[in-house]
Amino acid sequence: MPVHTSASDRTGPGKGVGLGLALVSALAFGGSGVAAKPLIEAGLDPLHVVWLRVTGAALVMLPVAYQHRALVLRRPALLAGFGLLAVAGVQACYFAAISRIPVGVALLVEYLAPALVLAWVRFVQRRPVSRAAALGVVLAVGGLACVVEVWSGLRFDLLGLLLALAAACCQVGYFVLSDQGSDAGDDAPDPLGVIAYGLLVGAVVLSAVARPWDLDWTVLAGTADLDGTAVPAVALLAWVVLIATVVAYVTGVVSVRRLSPQVAGVVACLEAVVATVLAWVLLGEHLGAAQLVGGGVVLVGAFIAQSSAPAGSSGSPVASGGPERDLSARGTVV
Repeated sequence: MPVHTSASDRTGPGKGVGLGLALVSALAFGGSGVAAKPLIEAGLDPLHVVWLRVTGAALVMLPVAYQHRALVLRRPALLAGFGLLAVAGVQACYFAAISRIPVGVALLVEYLAPALVLAWVRFVQRRPVSRAAALGVVLAVGGLACVVEVWSGLRFDLLGLLLALAAACCQVGYFVLSDQGSDAGDDAPDPLGVIAYGLLVGAVVLSAVARPWDLDWTVLAGTADLDGTAVPAVALLAWVVLIATVVAYVTGVVSVRRLSPQVAGVVACLEAVVATVLAWVLLGEHLGAAQLVGGGVVLVGAFIAQSSAPAGSSGSPVASGGPERDLSARGTVV
C-alpha cells in the first residue's frame, strides 16, 4: 500500500482531500485521551492501556507490514527507533501523564516537541536557528507557564508534568527519525510500512515493560465512567485502537503527502484543541481563562517552531526559506 503523490496533488482537488484527511487525523488523535482515561480510572494500568492500543493496532496493520517486509533488512535502525520512541515511548509517557493530570494539559506540554526539535538542531547538529524559530520556542515555553500556572506553585502533579515532558522528548525522536528517513529520495521507506513496523516493535517492547499477563481483563467486560455516563469498556478500547491509532496514523501520513509541511502543521495543531475541548465536554476537565490563553500561545509557538523546522543540510538558518523537509508526517502519537 505505497503512498505516491505528484506535485499536482498539492493543489486543486488533491489539496482539498489532503486538508480533509489532515482534519480527520487531528480529530482521531485528539480523541485518544478522552477514551483512554476512563479505562485507566476503571482500573486498567496506563501501561496496559498503551499495550492494548499498540498491540491491537499492530495486528490490524499486519498486512501492511507483510507487504513492506523488505524494510526489515533495508532500514532496521529506523524501524527500531520509530517503534521505541514514536510508538512505545510517546504513548506510554502520555498515557501515564493523563492518569495524573488533565488530558488537555498533558497534550499541550507534549506540544513543546517542535521547540525541542530546534534545540536538537542548534545544540546537537550545531546549525543556526532563525529568529522566527527562537520566537516560537519563547512563545511555547511562556504559554506552558500559563497552562501549569507557575505563579501558583504548579497546580498540577509534578510527576504528571514530567511524564508529559518525557512524551514530548520521545516525539522529538519521531521528528528526527522522520527527517533522516526522508533524505533518501526515491529510496525513502514508505511511511505506512514504517508505521506498521513501528507498531510491531512498540508492541514487543511494551510486552516486556507492561507485563500484559498481569492485565485485569475483567475491566474490559464491564463499563467505564465517562463523566457520569456508563460506557462499555470494550467500546472505548475499540475507539482507541481503530480510530485514535490506525485511522489517525494512516490519514495523517497520506494527508502530509498531499500538503506542504506548513499546512499540515497548522491542521495538526488542532489536535491539542480537539483534545482539550473533548476533555472539557466528555470528562468535565475545565481549564481556567489563563490556562486557555496559555494553551493558545503554546499552539502558536509550536506552529512557528514546527514551520521553521530544518530546511536542508546547508548551514543556512532554520526557517530561511530553503527546500521543505517533512517533519510533520504524523500529527501527534497519543
